[in-house]
Amino acid sequence: MQVLSAILYHLIILPISLLPFPLLYLFSDFLFVVFYFVFPYRKKLVLENLRRSFPEKKEKELQSIRKEFYRHFCDLVVESLKTFTASPTAIQKRVELVNLELLERFHREGRSVILVTGHYANWEWPAITLPFHSSHIATGIYKKLSNKFFDTALQRSRSRFGLKLMSTKEVQQFFVQHERELCTYGFINDQSPGDPRRGHWMTFLNQDTCMLLGVESYAVKYNLPIAYAIITKISRGHYRYEYKLITEHPTTMEKFAITEACARMNESIIQQAPAYWLWTHRRWKHKRRRD
Repeated sequence: MQVLSAILYHLIILPISLLPFPLLYLFSDFLFVVFYFVFPYRKKLVLENLRRSFPEKKEKELQSIRKEFYRHFCDLVVESLKTFTASPTAIQKRVELVNLELLERFHREGRSVILVTGHYANWEWPAITLPFHSSHIATGIYKKLSNKFFDTALQRSRSRFGLKLMSTKEVQQFFVQHERELCTYGFINDQSPGDPRRGHWMTFLNQDTCMLLGVESYAVKYNLPIAYAIITKISRGHYRYEYKLITEHPTTMEKFAITEACARMNESIIQQAPAYWLWTHRRWKHKRRRD
């Protein structure tokens, strides 16, 4: 398996990654034809997710959003591959960061910050370029892959600009080890929890949804301010990331208020431009137990 993975990486992934951006997006156009028309990838799931999330929209509009989503999804695939070889300058030219002063103020005050975002637009590029723009030590959470070769390759790709990575199983230990350092802790907070009994249920995108509680738990435990990264797709391959404060004083918030505030921010972003959220994710696989 590892040998086949290495062959795939060196003979297919790296050559694609080395393509200049114009050719890279031509390849994305090819992937769109494959994933949308030839070998449909979760098209029924995407449409069903959209129907439940936007019951007020007509079928024709939903199908148009689905089609636009797949075009963006293929762009996201090739942009992720590009991170294996792209220079820092090449990525930074395509990322506009807004309100970094918010993070710098907390650094001057000697406080670490939790940064939250969702699976929207391109969530990787701001993470890997943050070390160039923040005085904090930039850290991010990732989920280990079962394939050891690709897990190592992705870790190397995501950390080569200075981002420190912690696996989902190492988060608690990581916070303890870096408690005396000034860090930004990056959380993507819209996944489906592994154990719904440990999450918080609320209405999100018109559906009963279980939310992760990690952001709220760590913010309260270490009294860390929380900022949400609002991601906007400006044009193909160009993104804006604006940091907005959720709270400076998490210990004063009511239980679940932080979780709901982050979810509402994410929901608002999705509703404004639905095509750029990760609709292929099985977000609503859990059902609330009523007993």
